[in-house]
Amino acid sequence: MESYIPISKINDFTFCPVCAYLHFVYQPFDQRVYHQTPQVAGKIKHEAIDKKTYSSATRYIVGMDVYSEQYGLAGKIDIYDQKEKKLIERKNKIKTIYDGYRYQMYAQYYCLQEMGFEVEHMAFHSMSDNKTYHLAVPSEEDKKEFEQTLARLREFDINKIKNHVCDKCVNSIYAPLAW
Repeated sequence: MESYIPISKINDFTFCPVCAYLHFVYQPFDQRVYHQTPQVAGKIKHEAIDKKTYSSATRYIVGMDVYSEQYGLAGKIDIYDQKEKKLIERKNKIKTIYDGYRYQMYAQYYCLQEMGFEVEHMAFHSMSDNKTYHLAVPSEEDKKEFEQTLARLREFDINKIKNHVCDKCVNSIYAPLAW
């Protein structure tokens, strides 16, 4: 199979394929070059996961690497609660559960399943306002949408894009760098 798709790129791609491409291009640079205040705030709030200091309770698996041979995915989960069999994705501030958020969570779900973990519950946690948003495990229809998104991501070719300007790109963190 081709190289693994980083799970975090699924959300970027769903937001806008061109923005996902630009994220890939600028990734080797220091993040201070292209991150704006919301991204910096989110990264700071995510440190407890990255440094694995979220909790000392053994029921929580934090910041674990996950992968799926079936889907060609690799990434990290935020939190897996072994007692509740619950996958938790933390975001700085959630206003809407976007498709990209769902597909990112589905990717983590399928990785965990393939790795032998049972996932019965999934939730997003908005750190800024301490709200939790529950997400059902993927249905067959959700699985089809997810697989179609992965297929579009694998087939994406920036060379086929001409004069791409969309509201998402103009308002993205890459706008000052690309236009």
